[in-house]
Amino acid sequence: MSMLPEAVILDFGGVLYDIDYDAPVRAFKKLGVADFAGLYKQAGQSPEFDDLESGRITPDAFYRFMEGHCHKGTTRQQVVDAWNSILIGMHPSRVDLVQALGQQTRLYIFSNTNVIHAHVFEAWMEKEFGLSAFRSAFEGVHYSHELGMRKPDPAAYLSICERHCIQPNQTLFIDDSKQHVEGARQAGLEAHWHHPVEDDVAVWLAARGFDLPATAFRPQD
Repeated sequence: MSMLPEAVILDFGGVLYDIDYDAPVRAFKKLGVADFAGLYKQAGQSPEFDDLESGRITPDAFYRFMEGHCHKGTTRQQVVDAWNSILIGMHPSRVDLVQALGQQTRLYIFSNTNVIHAHVFEAWMEKEFGLSAFRSAFEGVHYSHELGMRKPDPAAYLSICERHCIQPNQTLFIDDSKQHVEGARQAGLEAHWHHPVEDDVAVWLAARGFDLPATAFRPQD
């Protein structure tokens, strides 16, 4: 068994927090956006989505962009609800998982997200678990819209490593997007692709050598 990494960087949505990439496709189709999947998808997206995730445009500018693709008469709230439909929630086991990991390694989050989604999922986390209790497991939480850099740019991973004085070749990165895993590998990190539906990341981490309590695992269906 290989030694535990000096640090672990986790993606948020798809690894810890459950998301549904197809939900906005369905929601925006009802609002008249026939090819939302062509505008926004996990593997690549239009400049407006990149700009939102990099903090280069405001939520209002983004909403106006999306309203321009919707049926006439679509309300702002309908656009907001459609955009946020991707966010599902987080299983309680993920709290126990990160707390256990945080006692065994230096732990971080790096998420491609935006100020709109961050506001929603952090409010949800505060209500369900207490946000501070969750965040206390991490030395750093990095959102792309705050960092000004996105995955899979290798420079983004290296920036986080430099900020926290961790060595890329001693750092494990886990993400549910294959292109993000490849970007991390290009930056010199150990990287693992996680299937958000078929796999429990806790099972893989236990096999990697971490000591995890039973409550850190998702119950089997």
